[in-house]
Amino acid sequence: MRSFDLSPLFRSSVGFDQLDKMFDTAFREAARDTSYPPYNIAKLGADTYRITMAVAGFANGDLDITIHDNVLIVKGQISRPEKDVEYLHRGIAQRAFEHRFQLADHIKVTGADLNNGLLDIHLRREVPEQMKPRKVAIGGAAGPTLDQAPAAEKPEVAKSSAARASA
Repeated sequence: MRSFDLSPLFRSSVGFDQLDKMFDTAFREAARDTSYPPYNIAKLGADTYRITMAVAGFANGDLDITIHDNVLIVKGQISRPEKDVEYLHRGIAQRAFEHRFQLADHIKVTGADLNNGLLDIHLRREVPEQMKPRKVAIGGAAGPTLDQAPAAEKPEVAKSSAARASA
């Protein structure tokens, strides 16, 4: 297992502590068997995504989808296994599972559907208005001039007026 020292990055940046946590989670997940159930992650548009998981044999009540600290957690556990059934071959694995997906900032889960043994989880990037790029006007009518600013904000004007009054 590889280990990365991110301390040089943290010496020159602020607010990236989640990056260390994300690396740790990624390498821990790589060591686990994450092949069951199989899944796809698809980008459907500029800001829309879909995670599709093959969950044959699981019903709505057997699945749990939770979001906590930008981590999407999908769990599956068969609540009522079949009894008194003798399988000659069991190729459909219905074992319990838990998948964790690290979500980027501003990614929201918008819904989930279970159809024909496929669980679709729909995601959308929703960037807040204050985080979107915006134009800043340079000088001119957009910003106050010395004449428009209140006197308290113009100390040099107030000093020169006081000096003229005392002379």
